[in-house]
Amino acid sequence: MAIWDIKERYKKARANEIRGQRAVCFGGETPSLVNTIDFVQIESTGDATDFGDLAAATANMAGMASFTRGIAAGGNPTLDVIQYVTIVTTGNTADFGDTTEGARASAGASNNVRGLRAGGYADPANSNVIDYITIASLGNATDFGDRTNSVNSVGGLANNIRAIFGGGSPNVNVLDYVTINTTGDAVDFGDLTAVKNSPAGSNSSTRGLFSGGQPVSPIDTIQIASLGNATDFGDLATGRAYLGSTDNSIRSITYAGSETATDANKRNEIEYVQIATAGNAVDFGDATSARGATQATISNGHGGIDQDVIQRPSVTYMPGSGRALFGGGYVSPASINVIQMSHIPTLGNTSDFGDLVYARQNLGGISNVTRGIFTNGGGSATGLDAIAMHSRGNAFDFGDLATYRRGNTGFSNSTRGLISGGYNGSARIDNIDYLTIATAADTADFGDMTDDLTDRAAFCSSTRGVMAGGRNGTVDIIDYITVASTGDATDFGDVTTARWMNHSNGNSGTRGIMAGGHDGSSYYNIIDYITISSTGDATDFGDLSVARYSNGAGSNNTRSIFGGGYTGSASNVIDYITIASTGDAADFGDLAAANFGIGGFSDSHGGLQA
Repeated sequence: MAIWDIKERYKKARANEIRGQRAVCFGGETPSLVNTIDFVQIESTGDATDFGDLAAATANMAGMASFTRGIAAGGNPTLDVIQYVTIVTTGNTADFGDTTEGARASAGASNNVRGLRAGGYADPANSNVIDYITIASLGNATDFGDRTNSVNSVGGLANNIRAIFGGGSPNVNVLDYVTINTTGDAVDFGDLTAVKNSPAGSNSSTRGLFSGGQPVSPIDTIQIASLGNATDFGDLATGRAYLGSTDNSIRSITYAGSETATDANKRNEIEYVQIATAGNAVDFGDATSARGATQATISNGHGGIDQDVIQRPSVTYMPGSGRALFGGGYVSPASINVIQMSHIPTLGNTSDFGDLVYARQNLGGISNVTRGIFTNGGGSATGLDAIAMHSRGNAFDFGDLATYRRGNTGFSNSTRGLISGGYNGSARIDNIDYLTIATAADTADFGDMTDDLTDRAAFCSSTRGVMAGGRNGTVDIIDYITVASTGDATDFGDVTTARWMNHSNGNSGTRGIMAGGHDGSSYYNIIDYITISSTGDATDFGDLSVARYSNGAGSNNTRSIFGGGYTGSASNVIDYITIASTGDAADFGDLAAANFGIGGFSDSHGGLQA
């Protein structure tokens, strides 16, 4: 008998080895309308199996899904009905609510929280309306904004940030997009490789595919985070339009369809491609019947579902699950000792964790899965404050810096923490100290940076520590050290704009992020990134929501969050980015109070990734 190892399952979940694999296809026409619901397991191959029935025979619906719930909205005849199923079960649909208009042949797109329906035919004319639902909450759709055109038979796809809609009838090649967690009108993205009526969308978190369509059958591909025209990916084995498509973020399947809307030769083919690898589709199996107008094909593992936000088997707190802490800072009229807590995978405001030993600002942060350390700060103290990541409570004394310095920067892997630079009361210094996170003690000398600097961004992979920017004048220097050794830092490259950043950092195991900054006269919203294992100059990533510096940061291997900072006044804003992509930051939530000079760390940053 197998034993369920919750720790091992959690590790697999974090490594993206566990994800939803069920695809569900709603309705269609044979050419008469049908109420059939089919399903397949995406990671395997084989013929579809009966799932249950729609409330009424319907085709041309928009499909959306979370990890648990599948949605089919609108359809032919022109309907405003929204229906849903629980994906891991089988059975008939239940009523969800109504769309804002009766429409068929709309595009559907979703992340794990919100589903969007866009365009379609709303008798007597095509529509440009976008509306949305919150998938977990039954109820009617709400207006989101408008598309850039009015067409039906649209393809749609989404990662957890951006939804993209493309093609349609009358035949167009237009792609436009919206940011899912906002509302507003769509913006031009680029063009498909050719005009396409009724393509089907699917995607990983980074790459989107628009498959099939009339009058052409190729598969187009786009990079979701980067605006631009589609390029050729490959071909379907059987040219089809009015088909369904979905994915498990690794493999895309295309489902049934027909050559034209009036074609009596409906298809039952299911084909698949590997999203990361361009090429032609191959046979998967067959639908339960040949039919077209199967646009509402969804899955519980699609590329819009951020796997980090799926509830995992856990106790009150699971080590390494994405706990981020912000400590200290300045809230007018004085430095504070407050430690605030956030959960990186879940958008929201901070909550209270406990207190530092002393009120202080301009702290650095060091952490592994079990322990976090705030590295000094303002005043004249040399003390290091430590907390246990698994428990809420006040910090305790860890040890002391070898010499007092404020404006230092902390970074770490799973065993060793490093503290670089700072101001000792009379001059900026180039010292790098280190400590062993598991052992309370004073720091020891590691080596020197390439210059005397304060207020740097810094981060770690499991082997390399990188420090960027800084204040002594204003510099664009990036230098690095090998964490397991001791010795002086080596030149890495330059940031895009010289500035000091006050710990505005985040990283996965491969990519380091530097956000915001100040150069003595201007505040910056710049986000740069580097590949930690290489050397070279930083590259533009996107922008923070507001120009600022002196904020705290935390990250897991997927997402970085940036809290508070100084914009000319203190800010309570928390932004986030998806590290593996590029693009502007989005709203995450708020600090308990506007604050700057904050220290930050997490239990799952890139230095802890093997």
